[in-house]
Amino acid sequence: MSNLARAITADGSAVALALNSTELVSRIEQIHTTSAVTTAALGRLATGAGLMGAMLKGERDSLTLRMQGDGPAGILLAVADSAGHVKAYVENPVVEIPLNKLGKLDVAGAVGTNGTLSVVKDLGMKEPYCSQVPITSGEVAEDITYYYATSEQTPTVCGLGVLVNPDLTVCSAGGFLVQLLPFADEACIDLIEENLKDLPPVSELFRTGMTPEQVCMRLLQGMEPNLLDESEVRYFCDCSRERVARALMSLGNEDLQELIEDERPTQVECHFCNQTYTFSKQELKNFLK
Repeated sequence: MSNLARAITADGSAVALALNSTELVSRIEQIHTTSAVTTAALGRLATGAGLMGAMLKGERDSLTLRMQGDGPAGILLAVADSAGHVKAYVENPVVEIPLNKLGKLDVAGAVGTNGTLSVVKDLGMKEPYCSQVPITSGEVAEDITYYYATSEQTPTVCGLGVLVNPDLTVCSAGGFLVQLLPFADEACIDLIEENLKDLPPVSELFRTGMTPEQVCMRLLQGMEPNLLDESEVRYFCDCSRERVARALMSLGNEDLQELIEDERPTQVECHFCNQTYTFSKQELKNFLK
């Protein structure tokens, strides 16, 4: 399980969330067999989704982050809900590109700097809330920060990091969100900016053993922060044979007939967990009825 903490300042002017997502991102690497830079990119997006999911109100609320840039990784998807469930997918899991100018994994190079970040929130309404912003950096955290500024008009700072071992396993991963509430004053803003200035890289914070609660307290240092709650975040795919069967039944008669006439059995693979569901011709005929 990955751990998440939320804290708020004594005067209620700012809130911080921090997530140690090392286990979550490790699971992503195991499922999708990603290369180092793709693990970093998809891990950041999944961590960001986990943080944003924790701010959803309803028990069944969920959100989807979709990054589609012009980089070789292709489409990156991360889905999270308010219960701490996260799943992720990348179109091209293996990307091999040189390190960036700082000698680090080139996440922006893998994602691309031209494209869009789409955010879809399913809040139980008739229609989901959809918003799309241009990718500003391809580093993911800056793009999420830009989304909050332009689409939700909420001053927010997002930090994300994934440290990958030479053997491609995940050493550490995590992220944070700091959000100003409507009545935050200049003194609060100055303090947060000062705290962020001295903050080490996110993956380094968790590699050295800091807990999400300690990260929150450091982000809100000087403002008498109080811990609101702690929760668990984990990789969870809600696919099932029944859901896939319903999807097949929703196909038109013509499409189903084509599947029945195919000599091979019908197989459907879930992109999020790689589970394969096989359906016999007789099952397809029953769906047709």
